[in-house]
Amino acid sequence: MMQDDFELAQYPDFMDSIPGFEQEIFETRLNENEDGYIEFPFLPLRELVLYPQMVTPLFVGRERSLEAIRAAVNNNENIIVAAQKDGELMEPGVNDIFNIGTEVAIGKALRMPDDSTSVLAQGKRRVEIVEFTQWTPYIRVRARRIPEPIEWERNTEALMRAVITLFEKVVSLNRNLPEDAYTFAINIEEPGWLADFIASTLTTELEVKQDILETVDPAVRLQKVSISLAKELDVLELEDQIHMQVQQEMDKNQREHFLREQMRVIQGELGEADVFTQEINELRESVAKKEMPPEVRAKAEKELARLSAMPPMSPEVGIILTYLDWVLNLPWMDQSEDNMDVLHASEVLASDHFGLEKAKDRILEYIAVKQIAPDTLRSPILCFVGPPGTGKTSIGQSIAHALGREFIRISLGGVRDEAEIRGHRRTYIGALPGRIIQAIRRAGTKNPLFMLDEVDKLGNDFRGDPASALLEVLDPEQNYAFADHYLGLDFDLSKVLFITTANYLDTIPHALQDRMEMIEFTGYLEEEKLEIGREFLVPKQIGQHGLEDKGVRFEDEALKAIVREYTREAGVRNFERETANVCRKIARAVAEKRRYPRRVTANRVRELLGPPRFLSEELQEEDAIGIATGAAWTSTGGEIMFIEVNLMRGKGGMMLTGQLGDVMQESAQAALTYTRSQAKKLGIDYERFDNTDIHVHLPEGAVPKDGPSAGVSLASAIISAFTNRPIHREISMTGEITLRGRVLPVGGVREKALAARRAGIKTFVLPHKNERDLEEIPKKLRQDLNFVLVKRMEDVLDVVLMAEKKNEEE
Repeated sequence: MMQDDFELAQYPDFMDSIPGFEQEIFETRLNENEDGYIEFPFLPLRELVLYPQMVTPLFVGRERSLEAIRAAVNNNENIIVAAQKDGELMEPGVNDIFNIGTEVAIGKALRMPDDSTSVLAQGKRRVEIVEFTQWTPYIRVRARRIPEPIEWERNTEALMRAVITLFEKVVSLNRNLPEDAYTFAINIEEPGWLADFIASTLTTELEVKQDILETVDPAVRLQKVSISLAKELDVLELEDQIHMQVQQEMDKNQREHFLREQMRVIQGELGEADVFTQEINELRESVAKKEMPPEVRAKAEKELARLSAMPPMSPEVGIILTYLDWVLNLPWMDQSEDNMDVLHASEVLASDHFGLEKAKDRILEYIAVKQIAPDTLRSPILCFVGPPGTGKTSIGQSIAHALGREFIRISLGGVRDEAEIRGHRRTYIGALPGRIIQAIRRAGTKNPLFMLDEVDKLGNDFRGDPASALLEVLDPEQNYAFADHYLGLDFDLSKVLFITTANYLDTIPHALQDRMEMIEFTGYLEEEKLEIGREFLVPKQIGQHGLEDKGVRFEDEALKAIVREYTREAGVRNFERETANVCRKIARAVAEKRRYPRRVTANRVRELLGPPRFLSEELQEEDAIGIATGAAWTSTGGEIMFIEVNLMRGKGGMMLTGQLGDVMQESAQAALTYTRSQAKKLGIDYERFDNTDIHVHLPEGAVPKDGPSAGVSLASAIISAFTNRPIHREISMTGEITLRGRVLPVGGVREKALAARRAGIKTFVLPHKNERDLEEIPKKLRQDLNFVLVKRMEDVLDVVLMAEKKNEEE
């Protein structure tokens, strides 16, 4: 115990304070002067207020305080005590001590093992310190006794009962107060003494206790004690409530633990195990049987050891169980056997798809090399690029069938979160592996054919860039150790055959493009569409609509009508949709027992599908001045377009209409500059450019148009208008023009030539440097079109312009 001047060592022995007992221990020493003041040695108290009539042991530690005790004993005197305002002060001054204290009679003094002195003291009466008369070797004070009122008000009795009632509740809730405290309180008849006694038992602030000591009126003193009791009771009731809740929870846990132990013992006697233990045993057996790499096995066993040490109701149990379930159900070492028969693969691909020779040849080459060198060849990363409906996704299924591999597909369109690829870390609630690992688990083998659809439609935001996450997946140098955030383990993706699909390359990052081998899927020719319709689409739709035994068949002209008048696409998706539409209408007639057409003709198609949705491109009725036929590439294939030029009197301006893009507007400016620079050779009066306005228009103004490939068409139309020479209506052209008249190569030659042939064009003019593209054009198309290769604009004009018309108005 700290060697303070006085410190309450324990609650007072209340029975020692029964009236009459103190006379046997303490003697009352009156040493009162003639003026009514008393002078005794003084002891400052720290963190303690001693009330009259209270008996308590005090521990004296400082030398000056011990001298005061010795002087009081030697002189047969009482002592005066009062509390310090600041209990930390070792040498308090006059202003550091409350002026209201207590006259105390001291009893037996004992020396303690820590060299402090224990003094049994009993408070006598309140005193007011008037003067400090001595400071060394101990403190002496002069004080005035404060008499206790003998009479009290009528309501004091009721107040005493209320205080005793509150005190009873406090004693019942406060485990530090003995029950004898309440017994002693109900035997006190004086209100002041009752207030002092109860105040001495409360653990309130020093200022509150001092305030009660300084209150002389017993009734007021009881009121203050009542307030302190109410506050103490609120705190004790809250503590008791908390204690009860904690105890109830502990009792519940102990009860559950006891019952579980009983169940465990009973199940042990019966030779059974509890559900949790049984599940752990099953997991342990699964880990032992599962084929997996050593580091994966070590991780699984570590998690299993953690699980075994946890109580069944721990929230961590579910997380570990889910993790182990993923680890145990992944095909770490399982892979299917590839079918390396090249002829078989060729037959499968041919039976499922018409055309697509590039994709088929690449897969057959892979199978051939794999057959010769099975352990050295890495799986290719292919990217099928082309318009919608050209068979990119469906041929992936055929390739998987040909190889004998599992086929899994995930669509990446609109994916914006990097965690969709790599998974979430296990710190997140509800975390799961990424879609790559999820798909591998569904496949059940480590070497499936994995199709990543719509790779060009990936997004990115604050959650990361999924395209960057794919860099590791689609890199053969890295994907042998693909790290999923959830697993925290490396998974070997090097055996997977990845195939991605895209409609455009512009939105795919260059780093990702560099990891993939591009295979272009071009639009189908009309003949190819008709062949696909006859061999695949029509039999499929007739079978799906239950018309196999109804004798329904489509004529070629009917299929041609659907392709030309009801679809406008590079692929065959809408072609199949419209074919299904015809079959549905026939199936309805069959179900309603009405007459239905068994032979579907072109007129029957128009009758069933309604008016044609698309009008086929038609050539000009005659060769015209200032009208050139160009060709454009679109996402649905190719189209021809007409470029009209009209001249008017004006100031040499040029107006461009038809919703032309910036590049096409620049091509028109370049075409005009070339025309002006070659005015003399072309036989054009140079002054006409200064007093003539030029209006260039491309019909279908609601459709945006852009690109440099219309340069030669624009120049031809402008020169035709100025030279008054018509342009052959059966000639279409494409190519970029320079200011010096050179014709530069362009893209989309196959689609443009297809559109020209569909419109009835006989001659197709294209840049000489596009000669290499003619190899990709089917032989049938090359036979139907006369391809003229040009290097300069003069070569174009020699082909497309006719002789000058006479007597034409300018």
